[in-house]
Amino acid sequence: MKHEYQLSCESTVDLPFSYVDGRGISVLFYTYMVDEQEYLDDMGRDEQALTRFYTFLKEGKQPKTSQINMQRYLDYFEPLLQKGDVLHINFGSGMTPSVHNARAAAEILLEKYPERKLVIVDSLCSCLGYGLLVDEVADRWDDGMGLEELASWAQDNCLSIHHQFFSTDLTCFKRSGRVSGAAATVATILNIFPLMHLDEQGRIQAYAKVRGRKAVIDATVREVEQHIQNGTEYDGKFFLGHSNSPELAAQVVEALEQNFPALQGKIRVHEIGTIIASHCGPGTVALFFWGDARKPE
Repeated sequence: MKHEYQLSCESTVDLPFSYVDGRGISVLFYTYMVDEQEYLDDMGRDEQALTRFYTFLKEGKQPKTSQINMQRYLDYFEPLLQKGDVLHINFGSGMTPSVHNARAAAEILLEKYPERKLVIVDSLCSCLGYGLLVDEVADRWDDGMGLEELASWAQDNCLSIHHQFFSTDLTCFKRSGRVSGAAATVATILNIFPLMHLDEQGRIQAYAKVRGRKAVIDATVREVEQHIQNGTEYDGKFFLGHSNSPELAAQVVEALEQNFPALQGKIRVHEIGTIIASHCGPGTVALFFWGDARKPE
């Protein structure tokens, strides 16, 4: 399909590269470091990438991630601008300050290419919530929506994407400082799992604790019901991500399909990529869907 401008995102959308590339979307890849060696956030191109990553975690190695610096944005955006205008949907600022570097790079390049447009949208989303936004933007891009109109639509609607998740392994949350060491230890001993979501600034907030796997799945489904568009009649896009936990993810899918009959067979399940998994570790299941606007608590 011929488009009047280019659509771009970052690898933390956690959709398969084959899908994103197949839709004609350009991707800027994040990287992580282990033992001073850099690894690409692969998006499923290398079948061994996630296996290697989780082996690092089992060995007690903590992958290090960092924001994308301005130079990498300059090197990425310039070839795109040489071809035409660009709409770039950025990884949410609640997760990383990279968007500020993207905007700084855009200012420099637009002075060099004044005839071009390069618009940066702060998704305020993460993981497959970010992917859900990009996927919807791509649909409207295919329908012919103009660059500036689509950028405004994305910024106006990104907070309607909910990120609802829980983890049964708090090791990486403890290492990253998102959960205290004492709290993580107590939670592990007592089989207590935190319920978490992204707030209106795209930041992770833990808002409740539930004991037991069945209880945390039930509580997560109840929370989805509180916010999803059209309640239990919802039949829109629904993405589910998991970090090395396919059986747990399957249990959540089953619970969702029982409570949201119109979703039968429509929930898209993907593995969480290496950048997000560097901070959440294994045992995380995350749900992403369209709902009411995220608001201050």
